[in-house]
Amino acid sequence: MTRILGIDPGSRITGYGVVDVTQNTQRYIASGSIKVVADDFPARLHQIFQGVSEVVELHQPQQMAIEQVFMHKNADSALKLGQARGAAICAGMNQGLPVFEYAARQIKQALVGKGNADKKQVQHMVKILLNLQGELQADAGDALGVCLCHIHHQQTEQRLQQKIS
Repeated sequence: MTRILGIDPGSRITGYGVVDVTQNTQRYIASGSIKVVADDFPARLHQIFQGVSEVVELHQPQQMAIEQVFMHKNADSALKLGQARGAAICAGMNQGLPVFEYAARQIKQALVGKGNADKKQVQHMVKILLNLQGELQADAGDALGVCLCHIHHQQTEQRLQQKIS
């Protein structure tokens, strides 16, 4: 069994999801969000670092997967998102986790089958694949999508390695 921590980074809300995977089955463990309350940006980054560190300590994942930054229309927003992402990556690396990165398009492709899927389609597939009922908080759902994308990519890579061998 491998436990995966998925991160959907944000400078105000960072979503997280934790999924266990054994061969071809995945099981939901936890999800939520780290809500940042500080006004100054360095303090927000520190809260993200601490929040991700606490999630890692609590759930003990073996791997971390995180969404890559995509270019926003506003360069300042993209820079802030990149810094928030960096704080989350450092929290995982600080605790010895290997970190895997996926573009939003890759995540949508892995879950829905098309890279231009909308958020509702992604959320719907996350709920189906993890057999979840009820409403799923958006950032937590996106983080679970990152987990599922990582699982899909790892399983595909393993199958390719078996064919090569």
